[in-house]
Amino acid sequence: MPMMSVARPAGNEFAWPVRVYFEDTDAGGVVYYANYLKFMERARTEWLREHGFEQDHLRETSGVLFVVRSVNLELRRPARFNDALSVTCKPTALGRASLDMAQTVSRGATELAVANVRLACVDAERFVPVAIPPSVRAVIESDLGDEL
Repeated sequence: MPMMSVARPAGNEFAWPVRVYFEDTDAGGVVYYANYLKFMERARTEWLREHGFEQDHLRETSGVLFVVRSVNLELRRPARFNDALSVTCKPTALGRASLDMAQTVSRGATELAVANVRLACVDAERFVPVAIPPSVRAVIESDLGDEL
């Protein structure tokens, strides 16, 4: 099997490769719906990492975490065992303490799952919303470019 690698689609969309393992599937032999959310979480974590931010480091240095506030997930087609998938994430909106991401799980050109995810920046101890740190905001704003 060919090695999967990180791809950078056009614009400010980030893609992360995911292979479907047997443990990701349900009794019907397709990816269990909740696992699409796990795949998307991995892509968002890798998006942050590619931009120079480790989540544990953000907690230690800035005292913040990004948590999922809401998800709108549409399942379009099934993924199956051993499929090579691409999971994208693209920031679409930035608030004082929130970040919206568009995410897609695809097999080749076929979209399997599409989601809009709203993240909240929260104080790591109190879990209340706080402003996104300036260093993180600057990176997100540069990624959004003219779309703000």
